[in-house]
Amino acid sequence: MALTPSRMRALGLEAPDFRLPDTNGRLVSLSDFKEAPALLVMFICNHCPYVKHVRDELARLGRDYQAKGVAVVAINANDAERYPDDSPARMREEVREVGYTFPYLYDETQEVAQAFGAACTPDFFLFDRNRRLVYRGQLDDSRPGNGKPVTGRDLRAALDAVLAGRPAPEDQKPSAGCNIKWKPGNEPAY
Repeated sequence: MALTPSRMRALGLEAPDFRLPDTNGRLVSLSDFKEAPALLVMFICNHCPYVKHVRDELARLGRDYQAKGVAVVAINANDAERYPDDSPARMREEVREVGYTFPYLYDETQEVAQAFGAACTPDFFLFDRNRRLVYRGQLDDSRPGNGKPVTGRDLRAALDAVLAGRPAPEDQKPSAGCNIKWKPGNEPAY
C-alpha cells in the first residue's frame, strides 16, 4: 500500500461547483446544499484499504452530522475501467453494504477531483455556511495496521466547531491513503 498524503489546500478557498450522478443516476450539485450550515465533501472509493479501514466510521459520521443539518457527500473519482471495483455498480453495492446515508457520487471525468485538489482516498474537505474551506485533513490518527482506534476525532472536532460558530481547529494533519487512480493523461500537475 503506497501512502499518498492530501494536498492541504489553502483555507478559505471557495467550494468548487459540481454536478455529478449518485448511485441511482440522480444528479447532485453544490447548489442542492445551499441551506446547510456546513458541507463535507469526502473523496473515497470502494477498493482502497485506507477507506475500507474507516468506512464504518464514515457511515456513522454521515448519520450523526446529517441529523445536525450538515450536507455530506462522497465522491469517487477513480478510473473505473482500470479499477472495476470502483465502478458505479459496485458503488451501489457499497452504499447498501456499509449503510451510507449520504449521496455517493461518481466523477467519471475526474474534473471535480481536480478542481478540489483531491489527491488520495480518503480526502476530506469541510466548508462553512459560506462554502469557504475551513478544514482539510485527516479523519483521525488511525491507519490500517497501526492499532489506533477509528474514532473520527479530528474531523468530528472540526464539524462540531463549525456548527458551534467557532473556527475549525488550527492543527490540521493531512489525510493519507491510496492515490486517486487517474485516467491516463488526467494526472494533475499538483
